[in-house]
Amino acid sequence: MALSENGEIEVTGASFSRFDVVSDQSDHSYFLLNRPKKDSGDCFVNDNSKTHKKIMQEWRILEKNLPESIFVRVYEKRIDLLRAVIVGASGTPYHDGLFFFDLAFPPDYPARPPQVHYRSYGMRLNPNLYANGRVCLSLLNTWAGKKSEKWNPSESTVLQVLLSIQALVLNEKPYFNEPGNGMLGRSIWEKKSQAYNEDVFILSCKTMLFLLRRPPKNFEEFVARHFRELGDRIVRACNAYRTGTVRVGYYGDYGSSSSSSTSIDVSDRFKASVQKLYPELVTAFHRVGASVGNFVERLKVEIQTPPSSKARAVAKRQRGVGIAKKVLRGITKILGLKKSGKIKADATEKKFSRKGCSFAMHCERERGEVGDIIGI
Repeated sequence: MALSENGEIEVTGASFSRFDVVSDQSDHSYFLLNRPKKDSGDCFVNDNSKTHKKIMQEWRILEKNLPESIFVRVYEKRIDLLRAVIVGASGTPYHDGLFFFDLAFPPDYPARPPQVHYRSYGMRLNPNLYANGRVCLSLLNTWAGKKSEKWNPSESTVLQVLLSIQALVLNEKPYFNEPGNGMLGRSIWEKKSQAYNEDVFILSCKTMLFLLRRPPKNFEEFVARHFRELGDRIVRACNAYRTGTVRVGYYGDYGSSSSSSTSIDVSDRFKASVQKLYPELVTAFHRVGASVGNFVERLKVEIQTPPSSKARAVAKRQRGVGIAKKVLRGITKILGLKKSGKIKADATEKKFSRKGCSFAMHCERERGEVGDIIGI
């Protein structure tokens, strides 16, 4: 991500400020909450109210102190609302991803912490971030913690909330965020953590696709530019992780742990998930202008290349076995037999083998007669 001297993203001559005031809050998660009243008694409208003054102070803190990986938009006519995006940090399974959070200040702010909603798109990619958008964090009083970790009306700020989410939630090994998930350093738990990181990376990639299809308001250009800049690296990371040449989360120049001289064990499920997401990611990044031309050409070749005769034969056998199992289940159901009854798959297979044909072949012939009964 290219940054100018003043910390703004620069792509094709344009820039995106880390902090700005905008007018359209219509898609905000808390849009219907705290609807401002016209009378001057409303704490969000009255400039002299304690809440209004505190929120203005929060704006100034954010404008001056946001790190280069966090961007915030506040609303001109709804000062009680705020939206932030955190760029996933290097060395974590969240790297290069975008994670959006909608915040709402309560009427008695800062007596209570702001409400925070994670835009999850129905996916849970962290123990602290629920699929329904709930964010569990001690600083928000939504997670158990020491008194010193809780919200302090006289000291706590929105900036601290965002930095805590970035450092404590979207971290290198989120598996251990969940109490009871073992101990760091123990091999059995580290393996579970690695498997969890595989799942997290897949969900992060799926989130990228959702964001590209329907980016949050006021961040449309930012989302497109971000993946235009980093699309190529994300695709290369997918290939590196799938082949086991790099541990998930460490693709690129992220330090000595970024690569390994030995192959890393990768689950078959992860390989299959990456294989399925790969063409979608390449296509989506290509649409926003990312430099993924080589990957697009490879996809064209793969699509145009017919499967080998051996692969076709294997697929045909698998289809036959699938049909056989379905027919057998249908017959068993029709005759009212349980799994432990008189007809079993292996016995039936042997019966047809003695007649010189496989059960799958027989089912192919009989499929038309039984199909109407069992619905295939």
